[in-house]
Amino acid sequence: MAKRKPLVDNDDNDHEPLQRLMSIVASPWTLLLLHRLHMEGPKRFGELKRRLGKISTKTLTERLRRLEAEGWLLRHYEPTVPPQVTYSITEKVLELDGVMVELDRIAERWYGKSKKK
Repeated sequence: MAKRKPLVDNDDNDHEPLQRLMSIVASPWTLLLLHRLHMEGPKRFGELKRRLGKISTKTLTERLRRLEAEGWLLRHYEPTVPPQVTYSITEKVLELDGVMVELDRIAERWYGKSKKK
């Protein structure tokens, strides 16, 4: 039986930057998390969890850690009792402003509260 040629040529790195960006943005909850921080400003962990709804603590923690490691979020730690940690977006994420605003408009048009299912 003949081997099938892969859909993506692994030797071709032309799409590597886009693949990296999409692997981050397309992971569940990430875009909504970034949107909340972009539109509403810095938030503490508990606030983010409440604003995102059904996200698990584990998933939120993973997303925050990855976005911080990628330089998309800033984590501000206050050594109080109990400690206060606030998350905010970086300048890098502000480059996604047009994308987020347009996705918000499309979502309202397609799935807004006045639309029937």
